[in-house]
Order: sequence, then C-alpha cells, then structure tokens
Amino acid sequence: MKTLLCLLLLCLCVNITSAQFTDANTQNQKSTNYEKIEFKPKNNLFIKRIIPVALITTGFLLSTSNFEKSLQKDIRNTVGNDFQFSMDDYTRYAPVIQLYAADILGAKSKNHWFDQTKNLILSSIISNGTSTLLKKEIYKERPGTYGDGSTHANSFPSGHTTTAFTTATVLYEEFIDTNPLLAYSGYAFAIATGSLRLMNNAHYLSDVLVGAGIGILATRLVYHFDNLISWNPFKKTDGIAFVPQFNNNGLGFYFSKIL
Repeated sequence: MKTLLCLLLLCLCVNITSAQFTDANTQNQKSTNYEKIEFKPKNNLFIKRIIPVALITTGFLLSTSNFEKSLQKDIRNTVGNDFQFSMDDYTRYAPVIQLYAADILGAKSKNHWFDQTKNLILSSIISNGTSTLLKKEIYKERPGTYGDGSTHANSFPSGHTTTAFTTATVLYEEFIDTNPLLAYSGYAFAIATGSLRLMNNAHYLSDVLVGAGIGILATRLVYHFDNLISWNPFKKTDGIAFVPQFNNNGLGFYFSKIL
C-alpha cells in the first residue's frame, strides 16, 4: 500500500510540476496599493521540480526504516529526553504574518491581498487534506507518547510541517520577483517547525520530509492555475484590509476599512 501511494504521488508530482510556468502572465493590472507583477519564467525549473519530488520520495523510502528510528533516538539523546518546546505550534504560521505585514508596509507583491488570501486558503485545503488522508491510510505510530500513554498512529506525514511549508511557499511565490530575501525567509520558519517536530519527539524524519514536499507542491499547483480563478471584488477598492489570524483556538479574520 505504501509503495503504491508513493508511486501515485510521484506521478502526480511530475505531471503537475512539469506543466508549471509554461504560460507567462502578460497582464499588468494596477490598483492604488497593489501592482500585478508580470511573471518571468525562471531558468531553474528543474530545481523547483526536483526538490519537492525528492522530499516526498525520500520520505516514503525512509519511513519505518532502522535509520530514521536510530536518528530519532540520537536527536532525543542530544536535546534531552525531557525536551519539549511548543514554539512549532506558532512558527508554522509565521510566513502568513510576514506576508500580510509586507502588504501593510507597502512591499510590492505578485498579487493583490485578496488573491493572496484565496491562494493561501486553497493551498492549505489541498495540502492539509492530502496530509490528513495519508495519515489515515498509512496509520503510522508517532515516536513519542502523550499524556494518556498512547502513541497516536497519525505520524505520517507531519501536519505541522505541511502547514509550515505551505505558508512559506505562498510567501515565496508572492515576493520572489520583487524581494527574494523576504521570499526565502519563510522557509527558515518552515525548517524550524520541522526540526522542532523531531526534537519534540512528535515525528520521524520521513514524516517531516513528506509534509514539506506536499506543502510545496500543493501551493505551486494552486499558483499554476491561479488565472482560472481571477474573481476579485476588492481589486478596485481602496482602504480595505483583510488578514487571517491564527491562535490556539482556531482561525479568525481581521477586517478594516478606511473611511
């Protein structure tokens, strides 16, 4: 079953990523605060394709191996068996804060804030939906135990890491053409999230690798077909801000309008 899922995911990844960026968006639409950035095809398409495919493939191959079990023991021995740091509950959303903070400060992005929000939500639905489905199908036990002594067999892949790399890739897609430093900075939080999942003994290496690959691929899929859902009621409206907010109690939104 695991081998079949691996092959299906690999075929999907190759088909999706090989078709990316073949059509350049030649429209240059301007609003008062946002300017649509004309997309310019990059020369590193192979690198963009091979990284998420390699992450997913490597994760499937390593899952339940003696290597990753030994690595997990070494990590816990290094940080201490009592190590527990819940910052990964928040770092997975850090790129979202970066995204909207940059918008508020006037940084030039590829899309209007409404389109950014739309792509963020769609990417999250696809990536986390895929992650949840795999958790149920593969039913892999976590390396650590919880307060009730159970291990919870939903380790593969890591949901925290999936979310972190989804949000980081949205930030990347929006600012890679105008602010590369900002675009790549989200991945620092994503990597920190995955690393903390290992150190907290919540996931194995394979869980984190596959979660990262799914997050990247799902977001690139959404951005590839971005032009198919071009509806935006706020494109010509001034002084409106709409920002998602995340906390331990769930998801909320902040809305404001300058009169």
